[in-house]
Amino acid sequence: MLFRQFLIIFFLSAVQPIIAQSDYGNRVANAAVELTKDQVIYNGAYFSIPYPNGDVPEPYGVCTDVVIRTYRILGIDLQQKVHLDMKANFKSYPQLWGLNRTDTNIDHRRVPNLRTFFSRKGTSITVTQDEKNYQPGDIVSWVLSSGLTHIGVVSNKKVPHTNRYYIVHNIGAGQVLEDCLFSFKITGHYRYEP
Repeated sequence: MLFRQFLIIFFLSAVQPIIAQSDYGNRVANAAVELTKDQVIYNGAYFSIPYPNGDVPEPYGVCTDVVIRTYRILGIDLQQKVHLDMKANFKSYPQLWGLNRTDTNIDHRRVPNLRTFFSRKGTSITVTQDEKNYQPGDIVSWVLSSGLTHIGVVSNKKVPHTNRYYIVHNIGAGQVLEDCLFSFKITGHYRYEP
């Protein structure tokens, strides 16, 4: 009897993280879908914003702001988290903008920096063409045909007659839900569950 109780406790402790991760992914996906209710004008201008918990002016945003605002709904400040990790590990981040120090106004709003942060602090998942591998709450990055980088959040709303979920992103038409997972070349697949 004691051995059976031990097995049950062992099994539940092993299963619990899987349940919690799935629940967290759904919470991330729900937060992202919630953003699609807000009207946002695509604007990639440099803004001076407060730190921590700073955000660009309410009617504006870009693809990275979808990710930032999604996690902010869950009480996670990616502006601060990216800044602190980048400040401590500056050389680990892309050196694409000729900077020699961090900038809390923009660092977290750059796709290459978010990709680096999610690789360092989350789980980097192998990129595949199998739609079933992309689960609610996952973060996906792409490179567009123009060479620009892009990022979005996997929703928990399935595209009819597929195993594929819609993506919440902003590629110019505001924060929208769109079937675009394989529309561009995928450069990263991440799961961030702090």
